[in-house]
Amino acid sequence: MRKAQAIEREFGVPIPGKILDPSLWAKTALKKLPAEGPLDVATLFGRKAPLIVDLGCGNGRFLLASSLTRPDCDHIGIDILPMVLRYATRRGNQRGLGNLRFAAVDAERFVGVYLAPESVREIHSYHPQPFHDPSVVHKRLLTPTFLAQVQKVLEVGGLFFVQTDNAPYWDYFRSIVTPFFDFQVRNEPWPDAPKGRTRREILALARRYPIYRGWGVVRKEMTHEAALEIAQSLPTPNFDAGPRHGELDRMEREA
Repeated sequence: MRKAQAIEREFGVPIPGKILDPSLWAKTALKKLPAEGPLDVATLFGRKAPLIVDLGCGNGRFLLASSLTRPDCDHIGIDILPMVLRYATRRGNQRGLGNLRFAAVDAERFVGVYLAPESVREIHSYHPQPFHDPSVVHKRLLTPTFLAQVQKVLEVGGLFFVQTDNAPYWDYFRSIVTPFFDFQVRNEPWPDAPKGRTRREILALARRYPIYRGWGVVRKEMTHEAALEIAQSLPTPNFDAGPRHGELDRMEREA
């Protein structure tokens, strides 16, 4: 049996977990979603457990750590970029993480179609694309309607985590989040990952760029219909995203 390899590193920061002997590898790729939702999560994982979802999971760094440290929870990461998902699934497979799956799908569709009401313990959204081009601002994820959808699928007491390095996006998000979540700002790195939960955060912290973080407890005192009605009264994300972090964008592409 081959010995486990040394811990992988990315920009000098260890990637969670170690590569196991191939006989212990898992299959973390969810290659085909059902034609209709919601997703049968209990059948997918073969058990009923708290569910943690990462929207735009990238190469899976956060979910690898969470799956390893919280084996009693199931995890799903989604992204629209097949290239980064190949890295995520490979690393999840090599670490034998049976409580982890990755799927190629956009966040709006996944939350709106494939997650049942009150079925998720935590939803994470790290560095959603701010879309600097004014012609594509309609693609921005964190809108009032989307927050109403997140409010619907989170269980009572469920948590929503958000992080970005784009100040205008953060300001807009803070202006719309209160009706749906009891939200708290966090001014320091997450305690489980002081050097960064994601590749983007690692790069930003190393260059002393500001990072905006927070988490909220879902408000369940209103119906989903009421939440949607409130969403219609809130501003749409037509803000100016400001200048790009060109160096971060370049390093992410090269990585």
